[in-house]
Amino acid sequence: MILRIIIIVAVLIAAILAFSATKPRTFQVQRSISINAPPEKIFALINDFHSWRGWAPQDRQDPTMHRTYSAAANGQGAVSEWDSTGSAGKGRMSITESVTPSMISIKVDFVKPFEAHNINEFTLEPAGTLTMVTWTMNGTNLYFMKIVGIFVNMERVAGKHFESGLDNLKTVAER
Repeated sequence: MILRIIIIVAVLIAAILAFSATKPRTFQVQRSISINAPPEKIFALINDFHSWRGWAPQDRQDPTMHRTYSAAANGQGAVSEWDSTGSAGKGRMSITESVTPSMISIKVDFVKPFEAHNINEFTLEPAGTLTMVTWTMNGTNLYFMKIVGIFVNMERVAGKHFESGLDNLKTVAER
């Protein structure tokens, strides 16, 4: 009886691991919002990591998070590192491209809770008095995340994070 249970559990684990291996190697999460503010105002809030505390979800939700800044004050070359004993973990981000006032590309390197390297891109498109802001993240779908993805919709989880950030950005920019 115990041997049967062990075999069933082993087969189930093998099936989960095999199915995980079939998941895509890369992922993309994307969300957009219309903000009643000019692109220049919104761009400045994204292009300067010092401004992120006012709108970025991880900065607002994790009181243990501590940021440091180096290199350029803002724009291409700006760097922010963070460390947290809470949910934000530890990592580094750097602005790799900054095209005023339409696009910012940020390389994000997570160290904790696991190593990951992603690219976040913000695009800003004027539409009359509104600006359409799109936040896109692309990265490698780590095998560990493929396994988690069987049980949790990671696109939805990350998407909620982006939606929260964009809502916060809208509130700050429309003041």
